[in-house]
Amino acid sequence: YPWGYDSDNGPDQWHKNYPFAKGRHQSPIEINNKEVHYDSSLLPWFASYDPGAAKTILNNGKTCRVVFDDSFDRSVLRGGPLPGVYRLRQLHFHWGSSDDHGSEHVVNGVRYAGELHLLHWNPKYSNYLDAKRRTDGIAVLAIFLQVGETPKPEMKRILEEINAIRTKGKNAPFPNFDPSILFPKSHDYWTYHGSVTTPPCEECVTWIILREPIIVSSDQMAKLRSLSKNAENEPDHPLVDNWRPTQPRYFRMVSASF
Repeated sequence: YPWGYDSDNGPDQWHKNYPFAKGRHQSPIEINNKEVHYDSSLLPWFASYDPGAAKTILNNGKTCRVVFDDSFDRSVLRGGPLPGVYRLRQLHFHWGSSDDHGSEHVVNGVRYAGELHLLHWNPKYSNYLDAKRRTDGIAVLAIFLQVGETPKPEMKRILEEINAIRTKGKNAPFPNFDPSILFPKSHDYWTYHGSVTTPPCEECVTWIILREPIIVSSDQMAKLRSLSKNAENEPDHPLVDNWRPTQPRYFRMVSASF
């Protein structure tokens, strides 16, 4: 079923075709310091990414995505709340129509300009689709994008390719990229169990949400907004506000490593 972020096919409508979207372990959520539990047993997390695993960058009409070779354990995330090693499959962004919103998770009432998701899957399952059916199948490392004066130069590499993938369905080679250059200095994180934030919204995700955002410029955010959600031969519609609103937390615990 087609889905998107407009009023006729957006997050409020997803549950009609994707019943998971009404589940009790949905993401994103609001993280509120008053309700977060410090867990001294949480370990540091580690990412070892092989730059050679980066393959392509693409515009699928919903986001800008970088795809990695995940046929073996060449780029992995481990530690933190994770029970084992998880393979990097892709990274993508969520952003708003202006700098004052765009992130999916909200921290103490603050919505950032954007959110970067690095999606990994658990190779103890036979493939990515199988992993998405399991509660411990997916790990997403989430990093907030905050507009500020001293933008992170490392974002440039991704944004340089935007013109090549301006319209839906376009992709370009994207070799030799190590996404760990995008990490903030602090590795402090919150973690909870939730879902993929796009349909079918399977409840298979261990979230690791970094406390420290990375700084981007207004111009860099504008570059993401210059993407079109339509194909080349269709009317130009800017790809903006591709974020899902926060979902009820219900009884879930959000733990902090700090």
